Amino acid sequence: MSKTYSMKVYPAGRGRDVYRNIEICGDESLDRLCGIILEAFDFIDEHLYEFCMDNHMYSEDTYQSNPEGGEPSTDIAIDKIGLYKGQKFSLHYDFGDDWMFTITVSRISEAGERFAPRIVKSKGYIQQYPDFDEEDWDKE
Repeated sequence: MSKTYSMKVYPAGRGRDVYRNIEICGDESLDRLCGIILEAFDFIDEHLYEFCMDNHMYSEDTYQSNPEGGEPSTDIAIDKIGLYKGQKFSLHYDFGDDWMFTITVSRISEAGERFAPRIVKSKGYIQQYPDFDEEDWDKE
């Protein structure tokens, strides 16, 4: 039987004023976890990413969205990666802008009914492209 994971997600460098609490079933993949995190922060999903299991950017302990050779892939069920309560890991998204989201596993429980990943609490706002000016883009 699958588990349910409750996670608190903070964008690195933004203090504790911006976060999302997410619940996801363990049979969902890390790819789906990335998708719900990006959706929760209203980001456009158009870049490569990796999950850094030791919470450090460019770590050796990663699951990658576009792995080369035998590197671990994000196409793996969350239940299979051995998360534990209190664990911190990170989503490194967009290797150009280097967005880092710190993820803390706040609770793991036995799943009842299967459900779609959900955002259960939200605080604050960030912009994916804060320096982007649509007027300048339209002039080109």
